[in-house]
Amino acid sequence: MDVLIAAAARALAAGDPLGALNRIALRDDAPALALRGIAMAQLGDLVRAKALVRSAARTFGPTEAVARARCVVAEAEIALASRDLSWPAKVLEAALTTLEAHGDLVNAAHARYLDVRRFLLIGHLDEAERRVAAFDPGRLPPAFGAIHQLIAAGIALRRVRAGAARAALARAEGAARRAGIPALMAEVESASRVLNTPAARLIARGNERVIRLQEVEEVLASRALVVDACRYVVRDPTAVVSLARRPVLFALARVLGEAWPGDAPREMLIAQAFRAKHADESCPSGKAA
Repeated sequence: MDVLIAAAARALAAGDPLGALNRIALRDDAPALALRGIAMAQLGDLVRAKALVRSAARTFGPTEAVARARCVVAEAEIALASRDLSWPAKVLEAALTTLEAHGDLVNAAHARYLDVRRFLLIGHLDEAERRVAAFDPGRLPPAFGAIHQLIAAGIALRRVRAGAARAALARAEGAARRAGIPALMAEVESASRVLNTPAARLIARGNERVIRLQEVEEVLASRALVVDACRYVVRDPTAVVSLARRPVLFALARVLGEAWPGDAPREMLIAQAFRAKHADESCPSGKAA
């Protein structure tokens, strides 16, 4: 690796994409194309980043398997950032195998974390939790510790575990500061703000107010019967009943829940559940007209 490529790589690792581009912006060799692509990704130009990384992968020779695998990892990260869920996960798995076989443990770990973040993004929380629990970032650079804790916080947030999320974000902040990467510190700060912003709307006894995640967790842990309009379930301390595939029943439960402890008028139930204006009183079944 020549001096300019090494300097650009160090700049990218430190979160300085402009410093990297100052060294390699006019070069079109494969390593420079790859680094330029990563720099553009850090700057937010994901379309240009994807094109550069793909061009680098084509430019590397057939014997440069590790370099091409690193390009695959970079492209996977760009796809994740752009929410391209159609990007083939098996390609990342193959790149991971290549990196581990050649002893590139840092980039292999990066590939593993990207895979976990994909599971988190598509809502496979159990799989994401299982995989992140199998990692030990202790021997990796501090940035990986921050990423590890950000993923743990993301899982906790989606499971409505505010305390666990807060603890994970505190650990992520410490790791990000040790890494000294401004973009990573900004990501941790952004994730932390979620804990202090309105997360839901609570309607109880005719009163309505917005609540934070901590309060959502407290409501779900209480002995109350909760009609959850986010997950389309009805729950109490002993059971959870999903009505995601029973929209009429869920609409009825929601109207009744919002009206409690009072009654919901029949016309309101019909209007909300069946989207009808009035009921045909001559029909015993009360079909909507």
